[in-house]
Amino acid sequence: MNNTVENPLKKILIICAKGSIEDVYAALIMANGAVMEGIETKLFFTFFGLDAITKKQMKHLKTATVGNPAMRMPGGLPFPTLLGLIPGVEAGVSAMMKSEMDKLDIPPVDEFLEMITAGGGEIYACKLAVEMFKLTKADFSEQVKDIITVGQLYEMSYGHGTQIVFV
Repeated sequence: MNNTVENPLKKILIICAKGSIEDVYAALIMANGAVMEGIETKLFFTFFGLDAITKKQMKHLKTATVGNPAMRMPGGLPFPTLLGLIPGVEAGVSAMMKSEMDKLDIPPVDEFLEMITAGGGEIYACKLAVEMFKLTKADFSEQVKDIITVGQLYEMSYGHGTQIVFV
């Protein structure tokens, strides 16, 4: 889809299925940017992406150090996967990532969720994943509008030329 001035993007649905810092923030940054551009925005969290909207987990997201081919050490050298197995390494890498984000004044997850909803964006949790992890609406941030099925999500998007982005 060519989104020129003649054909602007009007509606976007961002699906977040992973709970690592880098995946959650990719979804939040894209959603916030869309809201700021006046694009109707819906965020749908499923499976481990639910950690981003769960009160107990949203402040404890981590960066995956094992099996992350993009992970680099200072200086750009590849991060040896075996190092990620050492106790404390994942926590250290995650703390370093959060520190760098703080330097750039990137807001914490809960604040991002507030910014997105204040701008008119909507946040949903996946009913199947919620049931699978035995969660309830009370477990989630107050910014979560509802717990819905995938079918309900698609109904909201049907016929409106929605762009779907899976993170």
